[in-house]
Amino acid sequence: MNHMISIAIDGPSGAGKSSLARRCAEAFGFLYADTGAIYRTVGLAAIRAGIDRKNAEEVSGLLPTLRIEMRYNEEGEQRMFLNGEDVSEEIRLPEVSIAASDVSALSIVRQYLMEMQRSLALSNNVIMDGRDIGTVVLPNADLKIFLTASAEARADRRVKQLEEKGIKEAFETVLADIRYRDEQDSNRETAPLRRADDAVLLDTTELNFDESFAAMSQLILEKFCIEDCRETAEKTE
Repeated sequence: MNHMISIAIDGPSGAGKSSLARRCAEAFGFLYADTGAIYRTVGLAAIRAGIDRKNAEEVSGLLPTLRIEMRYNEEGEQRMFLNGEDVSEEIRLPEVSIAASDVSALSIVRQYLMEMQRSLALSNNVIMDGRDIGTVVLPNADLKIFLTASAEARADRRVKQLEEKGIKEAFETVLADIRYRDEQDSNRETAPLRRADDAVLLDTTELNFDESFAAMSQLILEKFCIEDCRETAEKTE
């Protein structure tokens, strides 16, 4: 290919988009961009400012005061910075997930962050995940994948992820948060969560992480470089 390759991965909260996209990016030598982390950073800022996260006017007034940066450490891990502070861990808290869903429903926020997201795909081979990557942000992406799983499976995975970070949350609380986000993201007026017409559906409800990674890797191999990239992918297993 004589242009930068872009892979769009969309799906509901907790589907494993970030972890799978990151693993695939490492395997194939692509830049990984977790756009959900950008919205979480705005959500965190709104929480700290004590504003109404659903009020477009209040959120609009907050945006110019924010300096949001996406940096990568030596291991290639994406880190989010808010006004110079590394907030990569804090933005993963359940209450920030809700705030992210609230602010992401506002068109002013989505427009504000659009250029940041698209610029990454113009200068890098990128795997980008979010809610509207294949439908809005990168409508001409070379490969689109809609990643999903049952709400219960997603909640169980999120609880285990939080436990690994020393954060304890009840399964029922996390499940309620996920269902709230599903409702918000699917029914918002601006760029709702939906599967693009040309996106491949990948349901990982019955798959563990390694099986999900293998399934997603196969989609990439089949689309771009069945033989050339196979050796690269196998080295990561």
